[in-house]
Amino acid sequence: MSSRSNQKPVVLIAEELSPATVDALGPDFEIRHCNGADRAELLPAIADVDAILVRSATKVDAEAVAAAKKLRVVARAGVGLDNVDVSAATKAGVMVVNAPTSNIVTAAELACGLLVATARNIPQANTALKNGEWKRSKYTGVELSEKTLGVVGLGRIGVLVAQRMSAFGMKIVAYDPYVQPARAAQMGVKLLSLDELLAVSDFITVHLPKTPETLGLIGDEALHKVKPTVRIVNAARGGIVDEEALASALKEGRVAGAGLDVYAKEPCTDSPLFQFDQVVCTPHLGASTDEAQEKAGVSVARSVRLALAGELVPDAVNVQGGVIAEDVRPGLPLAEKLGRIFTALAGEVAVRLDVEVYGEITQHDVKVLELSALKGVFEDVVDETVSYVNAPLFAQERGVEVRLTTSSESPDHRNVVTVRGTLSGGEEVSVSGTLAGPKHLQKIVAIGEYDVDVSLADHMVVLRYEDRPGVVGTVGRILGEAGLNIAGMQVSRAEEGGEALVVLSVDDNVPPAVLAEISDEIGANSARSVDLTD
Repeated sequence: MSSRSNQKPVVLIAEELSPATVDALGPDFEIRHCNGADRAELLPAIADVDAILVRSATKVDAEAVAAAKKLRVVARAGVGLDNVDVSAATKAGVMVVNAPTSNIVTAAELACGLLVATARNIPQANTALKNGEWKRSKYTGVELSEKTLGVVGLGRIGVLVAQRMSAFGMKIVAYDPYVQPARAAQMGVKLLSLDELLAVSDFITVHLPKTPETLGLIGDEALHKVKPTVRIVNAARGGIVDEEALASALKEGRVAGAGLDVYAKEPCTDSPLFQFDQVVCTPHLGASTDEAQEKAGVSVARSVRLALAGELVPDAVNVQGGVIAEDVRPGLPLAEKLGRIFTALAGEVAVRLDVEVYGEITQHDVKVLELSALKGVFEDVVDETVSYVNAPLFAQERGVEVRLTTSSESPDHRNVVTVRGTLSGGEEVSVSGTLAGPKHLQKIVAIGEYDVDVSLADHMVVLRYEDRPGVVGTVGRILGEAGLNIAGMQVSRAEEGGEALVVLSVDDNVPPAVLAEISDEIGANSARSVDLTD
């Protein structure tokens, strides 16, 4: 077989993409095509390619990655990465890129369309008229003007919806614990608690990421706090609005209508919600416009060009794409997890965020550790995929001042990374970590002023309470009654009888109700659950 050293890199397009995608790749590549949905065709086709472009039908799983001996880039022309095994790709040194901003306008416009459709019964009236029924009085609607729209999640899409619906004369309120009130005020949006938003909104639209905390957020309890005239739209993620609870609320007249584009299980062709005439449903069309598809294709084509040229890739999901010193690389997952722990402990985005790196590692460029920590800070906050390059943008959008501090001095550990933030109320939250031993074991070494020595785990709980006998037993009993096994525990305190901090690692995620029970029984000053699963 002849050497490929003088040949063009091979790019495999595994699904139908716009001609503009191929144009954006340019003339420097050999372009091949295959039907990625057909495994028998995909696996041999991927064997000797440098990059593969897919949409949603092609599964680039561990088997496909293993079959692709020369693969350097997987590019998903869209937002989600459900069909790409990012972990397997990362282990194989394969960069994964997507198009995280390609559909934000399209998704926002669909949410606005559902709001108008639910207000004016447009689809129902259309169907009736086409069936020969002239039903003007049945489909009398409500005006949007001067009504209150509650935006749950003020990320990029939530902001676009707020801007567009304010042009209808709507009053916009929002719930988002990760946005500063001053930033919201600049957009003419008033931040409220979730309960306040539920009580005052005439329309509610959801724009949150799907996490253990947001799953079922608009559920039975929430739907007992809304106006009976409210109309609810979910064009974000299925399951954030509890479909069973919504059906009950509609049946009992506690909710006037709903517009849904996403469902807990998809494809969804049979749902109790479909029986209600006042529910407008679409089959997950949030990204389905010609423009969004073209933007996605062109975006990832550009990323492929950059990646194969060895340059920085803005939308890389798993690696930065620039040169990272080998000694720095093991610190990337640690810094990212410290960022996620910081967000869990803080419960809000900081006004100022300091990423501090101490030790001999600072002889290298450690800017990427700041980016990795920022990536973690926003991982569970925003709906979009967070990359090393867009993380600073999320910070900028939320008015967060970010600083990197380095020093070669590290008295207690070879290297330490600290994520420290000042919250809007002036409180400071910090978490420090290090890598121990030749296997780079990830450990937390401090939370605030408390020294600890705890290995990172997928599920952790951090409690602060007034030191006294019996607390540890109470915590163990409640977790035991909930069927949750404690894998590790450490108590730290500054002085006897003062405040104590306990860090637990648990085999499964601790439900909010169980955490609340622990907090109540021990009189905790704070109780936070940390979930580090992907």
